[in-house]
Amino acid sequence: MTSFLIRGRPRRATAHIRVRVAHALLGVVTGTVWLVLPLMTVGVPDPVPTARAGTTTRSAPPRPEGTSTADLVLPLLAGVAAVALAGYGRLRRARRARTRTTPGTVPARPSASSPEDAERQALAALRLTDDCVRTSREELTFVRERFGTERTERFERALRAAETESAAAFAIWRRYEQGAPRDAGARRQALAGVIGRCAEAGRRLDAEAEALDRLRGFGERGPDPAGLEVAERRFRELTARVVAARETLAELRARYPASASESVAGYAEQAGDRLLFATARLNGARQAVDAGDTDRAVCRLRAGEGAVAQAGVLVGGVERLAARLAEAAMLVPDALAAAETEAMAARQGGAGRAPAERVLAAAREEWTAGTGDPLDLLRRITRAVEPVPGAGAGPGALERAALLVARCSVEGAEEYVAVHRAAVGTAARARLAEAVRELGAGHAGRADAVAGEARELAGLDVRTHGTPYADAEGDTAGLAGAVLGGILLAEDADAGPPASYGGPRTRSRHRA
Repeated sequence: MTSFLIRGRPRRATAHIRVRVAHALLGVVTGTVWLVLPLMTVGVPDPVPTARAGTTTRSAPPRPEGTSTADLVLPLLAGVAAVALAGYGRLRRARRARTRTTPGTVPARPSASSPEDAERQALAALRLTDDCVRTSREELTFVRERFGTERTERFERALRAAETESAAAFAIWRRYEQGAPRDAGARRQALAGVIGRCAEAGRRLDAEAEALDRLRGFGERGPDPAGLEVAERRFRELTARVVAARETLAELRARYPASASESVAGYAEQAGDRLLFATARLNGARQAVDAGDTDRAVCRLRAGEGAVAQAGVLVGGVERLAARLAEAAMLVPDALAAAETEAMAARQGGAGRAPAERVLAAAREEWTAGTGDPLDLLRRITRAVEPVPGAGAGPGALERAALLVARCSVEGAEEYVAVHRAAVGTAARARLAEAVRELGAGHAGRADAVAGEARELAGLDVRTHGTPYADAEGDTAGLAGAVLGGILLAEDADAGPPASYGGPRTRSRHRA
């Protein structure tokens, strides 16, 4: 855990403290010297020789004995300056403290006074960081298509680093949720580690945001026309794919039980909703470019790109599920036969597998009758028996089945969170991050279970929030869906600026 906690403290915090202390001491010493110097010179005889009698002098009239007004002015000014510097330093510290806890930013460490406040701060940091990573990933796909991988490598590198920090933060938080560590002090440090990792992820993205804007021409020239063409070309491709997705969903409903396609129900309609919004925004970007309104053109283009990207996720979800169901249907007979073989071997060995045999018998009946959902059948089959390594072809079939089911669950949860992220809370995101880790570690069964929890929690969040895809009267087409998807940041009356590549400090930088 120690390696995680190092990130909970700003890297140069100690150096900044030493500099501030040195400045304060210098001010105090300077003021003291100026105040004491006149006193040290009182009573000292004038070293300038007195003019001889009768000699005409053009010098100033002789000074009265004691300290003159000029002698006191300089020390007084020095003292006032020292007090002013001290007050300015205190004001800066107070301002930095307020900035660290401003909504929309990730503080480097907890500023909360209680464990509950620190937990809330960590949860907010996790959610915000996850949003920044997802938005940056979306925009980067357009930039990469426009400029190629070589010119976008620095932005890819920053995104990968942010993804690593975010994943580590979620891992610490998940262990914290599960009660590890137990010591109160170590738990406080774990929260500091979560917040520190999130702060570093945001810093990596913030550091590259300005360079990305320069590459895209988001300055005085406005958006690059070729960048607009990339978004418009992808928009046209998706328009055709939405039509095909509707047909695919109809075929899935005709071929499999309704439960097989339930996870992507409404995806084609939501994709069409995103494309309606993209139509208005991309057209607005073209008009703003022609009118020379750079800020408006940038905002419209970025929002249009976000809508196109999410439409792609939704359509891709339908296409992915169709492919996974077809693959599962081909694998069911082999997996079922392998599971039955293992159950029989266990019974002959005296272990007894009566519950497993009942599950497998029901699965075979459904499969024979053609009424089963192939993915659900594979899930039930692989959970009924444990693969026995080295027992022939059977275990290989069961392992492939478990991996297919897990991948499908993780992909489905990822897609759902991506296009509903303004409503999805940290609990669902933390489960999804855990499912990704488990899948990467080869724990297919665990990955499937946790991904299912993530999808269920995310669905509950969205139902609680509402799914306002049908716009209210007078709304721009697709506006409510764009806000729900996090394409627009609902900070202003007009749903706020578009989310862009960057961390908490820069993600809302484009404003018309």
